[in-house]
Amino acid sequence: MNPLYATMPTTIFEIMSGLARETGAINLGQGFPDSNGPSDVVAAAARALTEGSNQYPPMAGLPVLRQAVADHYRRHQGMDLDWEREVTVTSGATEALAAAILALVSPGDEVVLIQPMYDAYLPLVLRAGGVPRFIRLEPPHWRLTAEALADAFTDKTRLVILNNPVNPIGTIWPAEDLALLSEWIVRHDAVAIADEVWEHVIFDGAAHQPIMALPGMRDRTVKIGSGGKIFSLTGWKVGWMCAAPALTRAIARAHQFLTFTTPPNLQTAIAYGLGKDDAYFTAMRADFARARNRLTAGLQTGGWHVLPSAATYFLSVDLPASGIHMDDETFCQMLVREGGVAAIPVSAFYADNPVGSVIRLCFAKKDETLDAGIARMTAARTMFG
Repeated sequence: MNPLYATMPTTIFEIMSGLARETGAINLGQGFPDSNGPSDVVAAAARALTEGSNQYPPMAGLPVLRQAVADHYRRHQGMDLDWEREVTVTSGATEALAAAILALVSPGDEVVLIQPMYDAYLPLVLRAGGVPRFIRLEPPHWRLTAEALADAFTDKTRLVILNNPVNPIGTIWPAEDLALLSEWIVRHDAVAIADEVWEHVIFDGAAHQPIMALPGMRDRTVKIGSGGKIFSLTGWKVGWMCAAPALTRAIARAHQFLTFTTPPNLQTAIAYGLGKDDAYFTAMRADFARARNRLTAGLQTGGWHVLPSAATYFLSVDLPASGIHMDDETFCQMLVREGGVAAIPVSAFYADNPVGSVIRLCFAKKDETLDAGIARMTAARTMFG
C-alpha cells in the first residue's frame, strides 16, 4: 500500500460520527444539514434523470451548467468569466482540489497551507510530491500577519491554498488580510487555489470577496465552488473550477483522469438552482443565521464561551474560557461518550503545532436537535468544568 495512505489515521469526522451512532449522541460534529435541500432543485434533478440523457456528458461539464456558473458569478460577484474556456465542472469540490493540486504541483514545489485547514489539502499536496509550508492562525481573531507570510514563502513557493470563508472556524477573511496574501502570491509568482465553497453561506450582511478579483490575481487563481454547499445538497458532489484558460487547460488534464465527468441530471439541476433569484439566497442565509443564533444563545446561557461565527455551518467554543481545562480531543471524546454530544476538535484541522483549545459544532440542524444539544452541553459543562 502507498505509505502515504498506510500511515494515515481514520479521520476525526468518521470517528466522531461512528461514536455518535454507537452511543446515541446528538451529532453536532459532521457538517451536513438535517434538510433535504430545496425541493424545486431536487425536482429538477428528477426530471432531468427521467427526461434527459443519462450518457456521458462532456468532460468539462454540461454547457448549461458552465454557462450558469459564469452567469451566477457575474451577477453575484461582478466577475467576468468565459464559460467555454474558464469553467470546468467536477464531481464535488474535493475532486476540483485534487485536479488542481495534481496538475499544478510538481515534486519539490512548495505549497503554503493555512491552518486550520480542510483535511484533504495536505494528503493531496504530499501525493503530488509537494512540500508543505504551514501558516498557523490562532484564536480568537484568526488573523494573518506579514511575519507569518515571510516565514512560509520562499523562492520555491509554487502554490497557496486558502479557504474563504474558513472551515472549521466560521470566519471570513478580512479585506486587508486577503490583500496582504495576494501581494505575497503575486510577488512570488505563485498560483492560488481558492476554496470558496462557503461563499454563499455568509451572515450579517457580509459580501463575499473572491481573491481572483484582487489586483494581479485574475490569471493566477483557481476558484473552486460547490453546488452541494450552496444548496445544502452535500451528497450530490457537484463542484467546479474557474481559472484563466492556461490554468484551465492544465487542470482539465488531471480532471479527465480522476472522475472525467459528473452525473448529467445533477448538473442540470444545479444549473437551474444557480439561476434562482436573490430571494432564495437571502432566505437561505437568514435561515442558517437564525440557527446559528439559536445555538449561540443557548450555549452562552449554559456558560459556554462561543467565538463569533460569520459564515459556514459552524461555530467554535473556547474551552479554557468556558472553564474546561483539558485539550480539545480529550474533551470531545468525553463529550460524546458521557455527555451525549458529538463535536469536532479544531486541532484535527492542523498538521503542525495545533491549537488544542477549541471545538467545532454544526448548527445546520433542526431546532429540536439544536435544543437537545444545548441541554446536553449545559449539563456537560457542569459535569466536566
